[in-house]
Amino acid sequence: MLTFLRYWAALIGIGLMVGEAIRSWGAGRHWINVADDFFIGIPMVLTALLLTKNTFARRCAFSAAWAAVAGMTYHSFFGKLLDPASTNAGNIPVDLLTWLIGSVFLSALVGLVLSFYAKPPSP
Repeated sequence: MLTFLRYWAALIGIGLMVGEAIRSWGAGRHWINVADDFFIGIPMVLTALLLTKNTFARRCAFSAAWAAVAGMTYHSFFGKLLDPASTNAGNIPVDLLTWLIGSVFLSALVGLVLSFYAKPPSP
């Protein structure tokens, strides 16, 4: 299960960064609105790569990366869900954007829970 979670985390992290770049390219969004997805995407990819060596500290960092994605996408998802009119969706239709962010939010919650149940390092 840990191998699947690592690949899924890397895919989510890369998807967040590429998706934000596509969404924001030429849309006039402030740079910090673009950078926040990189701030959570990079740790997802890095911890997925670092977990090739299964240590307690690396597992903690991996779980923390999942928690960061869940925390960052929570407000984004529910904000778009409750008030889509005030959303700057950039280059992506707001309905599709809401669905994508909701999928990442749900994946992050599941990934966080599963990261606690994955096989611990052998002594």
